[in-house]
Amino acid sequence: MASVEIERACDLWRGMWPQKDEPTVQDYREAYDRFTAQFAVPDDVTVEQVDTGVVPALWVSTPGASGNRTILYLHGGGYVIGNAWNYRELTSHLARAADARALVVDYRLAPEHPFPAAVDDAVAAYRWLLGQGASPQSIVVAGDSAGGGLALATVMALRDAGDPLPAAVATLSPWVDLECSAETFTTKADLDPVVQREGVLGMAEMYLAGQDARSPLASPLHGDLSGLPPLLIHVGTRETLLDDSLRLAEQARAAGVDVTLEKVDEAPHVYQLFSSMLSEGRTSIDQIAQFIRKHVA
Repeated sequence: MASVEIERACDLWRGMWPQKDEPTVQDYREAYDRFTAQFAVPDDVTVEQVDTGVVPALWVSTPGASGNRTILYLHGGGYVIGNAWNYRELTSHLARAADARALVVDYRLAPEHPFPAAVDDAVAAYRWLLGQGASPQSIVVAGDSAGGGLALATVMALRDAGDPLPAAVATLSPWVDLECSAETFTTKADLDPVVQREGVLGMAEMYLAGQDARSPLASPLHGDLSGLPPLLIHVGTRETLLDDSLRLAEQARAAGVDVTLEKVDEAPHVYQLFSSMLSEGRTSIDQIAQFIRKHVA
């Protein structure tokens, strides 16, 4: 049975959507802005806007961060909603726990900028970091939901282009199959408060704009995962995206990738967003930080 705190987090997810008969993309974006605004950024966190020359981003850092570790963070939102500003609080907790700075990328969104615009922006942000003097082995690429899929796609694109790869990849409730073929879209539909097949298929349609949903850089589950750096996957067991994580872990291991999979009973989608109320979220952030510290000495 889920805890009172988890049920409260689920209620917050349910209340996120705009209360209109036919909401527009802008309505959804504004609703997500309001939803994430309730997560207060700690007073000692520094947030700086940075223009990489290709894509805008935010530096998020906490006092005393060594600067020897960098989290390249790619936000969720189905490739249609969300922005770097929405993720200041979550990335500040990750940065503090990992003794790192976080570069949160404001990649272009669909439908205005369809696939592969998000991948191109994330790759450009990574290359910008290298151009600023960061070592590849000092960088961990991370993301939640669509951003988790994008994190994998980014590293796959870098591998295919012959770029030096980051130290590791960390994904939170990753969406890695834009066909939405997972069985848990049916079996978990009554439990998941936010991610439903019809809704994410609509987002996939906007992002793909007629392109193949099985393209590896759109749906990493359908791609070659060999040669990728160590991979961390965190997911809740009430998520419709649970099977995306389980299948990703299975296929990555079969491809020779070092995979760490953590399933949290009853936790909802991207439960780390609710770390102020959920012990499961705080534990996850600590575990992600340990993973980053392990792979970036």
